[in-house]
Amino acid sequence: LFLDEVGEIPPTTQVKLLRVLQEREFERVGGTKLISVDVRVIASTNRDLKAEIGSGRFREDFYYRLNVFPIVMPALSARKEAIGPLADYFARKFAAAFGKKFSGFTAEANEALLTYPWPGNIRELQNVIERAVILAAGPIDETHLNLDTFTVDAPNGDGLLSTTERETIEKVLKDVGGNRKEAARILGISLRTLQYRIKDYGLK
Repeated sequence: LFLDEVGEIPPTTQVKLLRVLQEREFERVGGTKLISVDVRVIASTNRDLKAEIGSGRFREDFYYRLNVFPIVMPALSARKEAIGPLADYFARKFAAAFGKKFSGFTAEANEALLTYPWPGNIRELQNVIERAVILAAGPIDETHLNLDTFTVDAPNGDGLLSTTERETIEKVLKDVGGNRKEAARILGISLRTLQYRIKDYGLK
């Protein structure tokens, strides 16, 4: 069982998960019969759980039940040798998903990938590459990555947008068939912000 972003789980749910881990049993929603389970749990988080315990947002008993064999992963910026292979993997994955041909990265794009600090780690890299695949008609270059412009917060703090956002939004909307929720996810902004931008730019 993999618990992703365990630090985001509310305390009420932490209690239920703690019981499953301790007693190895649970009840289905609406059920009355206890069901025994035997699972191995892997949990991940980017939060400082000890600090979360101190603030009352994370249960101490749940923390120690999970923290049997901790593995600390260094930030992506500290593993530069992994950036290239990961970017290549994501590019091929999204090219296949969007029915596009992946023609590789230019030298400038590779340099930009290696020098960018990646505060959002692998998830940010994945999002940047997905957006670049949509925008590129050939090899992905540094302009498709938009790393310089995408480091500037949008006015409402909802996400990251480039100075050529109208063209970017229009392109992404077209490639996802007008699915605004999917476009907002790819652009890294909220659906509300996207809807505002669409109205502001007169897009359909």
